[in-house]
Amino acid sequence: MAATTTMKVPHLGGITVGYRLSGNTYDKTKPTALLVNSLYTTVSLFNDMFTNTKLIDAMNILAVEPLGHGATTCPIEHFTYWDSAIMALQVMDSLGIENAFALGVAQGGWIVIRMALLAPDRISGLMPIGTSMDSESEESRKKGAWDPHRFSIPFIEKWSSVDPTPSFVVDDIWVKMVNGLAFAEALTQEREIFWNSTMKSVYKGDEGRKKLRGALICLLERDGLFLRLRDIKCPVHWLQGSQDKPFPPALASEHVKLFTSSKDAKLDIIEGGCHYVNVSHSVEVSDALKGLVAGYTVME
Repeated sequence: MAATTTMKVPHLGGITVGYRLSGNTYDKTKPTALLVNSLYTTVSLFNDMFTNTKLIDAMNILAVEPLGHGATTCPIEHFTYWDSAIMALQVMDSLGIENAFALGVAQGGWIVIRMALLAPDRISGLMPIGTSMDSESEESRKKGAWDPHRFSIPFIEKWSSVDPTPSFVVDDIWVKMVNGLAFAEALTQEREIFWNSTMKSVYKGDEGRKKLRGALICLLERDGLFLRLRDIKCPVHWLQGSQDKPFPPALASEHVKLFTSSKDAKLDIIEGGCHYVNVSHSVEVSDALKGLVAGYTVME
């Protein structure tokens, strides 16, 4: 399901942002971890973290649904990952959160890196998961990355319309393909039913069609970050599943080396982990997040 709580932030003429906050309130005595979900998922991607009592005892958990996802809506149809990064920082403003550690899965990784570039004094540490720092480039494909253009363009054409589409519902074939790539062997029947239902509840009607199309265009045409990564100074703990289909671990091994100014940039390959390694190996990811936050939280 999508987030059940929303707030309004000013970017792009006024975005309604879907979010979830542990305990439903910000505890100023704890550090905060801000989480950003992957393509066509919602804050529910982090259910395991929100039910991990040791994790939420140690920190505030704030999950934010980026533009084109969940309960987040915007009056402007076209957006980029930079827009989602600005939006997430404005969510922090609204809640009175000065600093946070930022974890992002897949596209969420691209967003949290942008947050650290835009507001380096506010992001205390980064945990990109199952991601890449490149654009959807030919060079990455030569090294084993997926080619989303090949199978996505026909869907974008199908989802484009000059007339309203009140009866639109996302295609079964698209839902199945996205779930298969993301969860791989971790796609249980229960998860498949849940995410099928979630995607069809979010991506329906004319607004849902526009969100679905806009999110995919955003992914396909995103900019790479190679020349910007040297400006990241906070610690980076990157997690990649050994069975990640879109982005093989070899890419992550190359890209993590580009954080040359980070006080501590490292990569852990999680054996057997899928693209959404926070789902297939939730305990390992939660433990890694606790370690990052505990290691770099400045006590006053």
